[in-house]
Amino acid sequence: MIDRSQWLAAAGICLTTSYSYEMNSSVQVSVGDSYPASISADRLTQLANRVAGDSTTTLSVQAPASDTPIGTVPACDTETTNAAVQTAREAQHAWAETSVDQRAEVISRFGELVLEHRTELLDILQLETGKSRRTAVEELFDIPQTCAHTARCGPAAIAETPRPGAVPLVTTTTVTHEPVGVVGVISPWNYPLTLAVADLVPALLAGNAVVIKPDEKTPYGTLFLAELFEKAGLPPDVLCVVTGEGPTVGPALIDTVDYVAFTGSTETGRLVAERAGRNLIDCSLELGGNNPFVVLDDADVETAARGAVTACFSNAGQLCLSAERIIVDDSLYEPFLDAFIDETEKLTLGTGYAYEADLGSLIDADQLERVESHVDDARRRGATVETGGRHRPDIGPFCYEPTILTALPMESDAACSETFGPVVSVTSVPNEEAAIAAANDSVYGLNGSVWTTDRARGQRVAREIDCGTVCVNDAFLVGWGALDAPMGGFGDSGLGRRHGPEGITRYTESRTVGVSRVGPLGFPDHLPTSWFVTAMVGVARLGQRVGRLRRQLRDR
Repeated sequence: MIDRSQWLAAAGICLTTSYSYEMNSSVQVSVGDSYPASISADRLTQLANRVAGDSTTTLSVQAPASDTPIGTVPACDTETTNAAVQTAREAQHAWAETSVDQRAEVISRFGELVLEHRTELLDILQLETGKSRRTAVEELFDIPQTCAHTARCGPAAIAETPRPGAVPLVTTTTVTHEPVGVVGVISPWNYPLTLAVADLVPALLAGNAVVIKPDEKTPYGTLFLAELFEKAGLPPDVLCVVTGEGPTVGPALIDTVDYVAFTGSTETGRLVAERAGRNLIDCSLELGGNNPFVVLDDADVETAARGAVTACFSNAGQLCLSAERIIVDDSLYEPFLDAFIDETEKLTLGTGYAYEADLGSLIDADQLERVESHVDDARRRGATVETGGRHRPDIGPFCYEPTILTALPMESDAACSETFGPVVSVTSVPNEEAAIAAANDSVYGLNGSVWTTDRARGQRVAREIDCGTVCVNDAFLVGWGALDAPMGGFGDSGLGRRHGPEGITRYTESRTVGVSRVGPLGFPDHLPTSWFVTAMVGVARLGQRVGRLRRQLRDR
């Protein structure tokens, strides 16, 4: 076996000592080790061997921080994907027969194992995505919280529940929730651990098997999660991982599973929904966003500026919840912009495995090209780059400075579509009404935030913003972290919801069981029909009056 240094040399990866310095730029820089100490070529090969099936072709996986290959994974084809789904389907029946409390215990143990193996998970996560260590920690810590909540609250969400019957005292009604069967999860590259877990954990709790297709850029973290599930006691084949190109594996998965959970672009989401519809299976889609950040005239400027840095530049802007449009009341525009620029210029940019850097790398050359294209288009159309706006190959091949734009024309690419990078525009509006109108001037509706010192006002304004989640005086964590509340998008930002009871019951088929205590319901033989109709009219009127009285008492 070649040792780590030999393998790194063969891969063209250079180890450096972590350090910080300042360039001819307002952005501070941190450059660190290109490869984490806990990972080896053999370890990545071991994880790749967990992929379902026996594919003869492979895909190369690159490290964004260095743009060098770190390993290969199988390139599954249609036949391999179909076989993985069939294997999962065979394993699902026994898993569904397991009590929900036992399933919850497996999920709880998995969450504990994630914490125990956090160093290796963090290293793999950074290696695959190029994100900063701070961002990686935020992602990883979300997993045990999701597991604990699902294990604690999930059983009640799918428990058998009585409902009011058709005829009081005469009938009973019970609703049960049965697993759909095999759930296909197609997870993204930007948060490959937490977004995978947010979809697959509730599916498993509900008694389903899961076949997950991680993005081809970030397969190793998902494979590590599958390993930890096995250690937690999940039976073999209840969770299968297939790796490969999206256009090949995705359609094969959708054609054979019973439900699809997809996170990705709106364009691809439309294709997923169309194919799922042809197969008459349900789906949930978390898609793109061009999220608004509204600063009202009574906001605390310094607080809002700090919040804007988190909202706009977390994970180098590669976050579906990121704010890309800041809308500020005229009276606070100048002081807010100054404070925001100042806070942004304090950010550190780097690719090391220590905690110094605030922002890491973009994922690849395509994403860098998109960011550069949006900023260049904005410049050509007359926008001002207040800070940032530069590719930083001296730090990493795909690193880009956090960028603030002003005077951005509405027809520009950055205004009309999602950049998905560290780029944000700041615009002034005359009043609250105009701020709400500007916030809603988008086909997307995933996440928004409102900044004000009057929380009641913030809640009122939040209810008028057309987004699935709206946070007051926080960028996104108070919404995303409310695990008992649904999370999803309006408009082109998707279908369905994660989190909350809705995030679990989406993976079930509800069954209504009605029971009559008196046999078949219908017109009684021993009464004239006209008498029976008169009696039923009286009962219906009484029901309406009782309902009206209940509403009046409730409203007092």
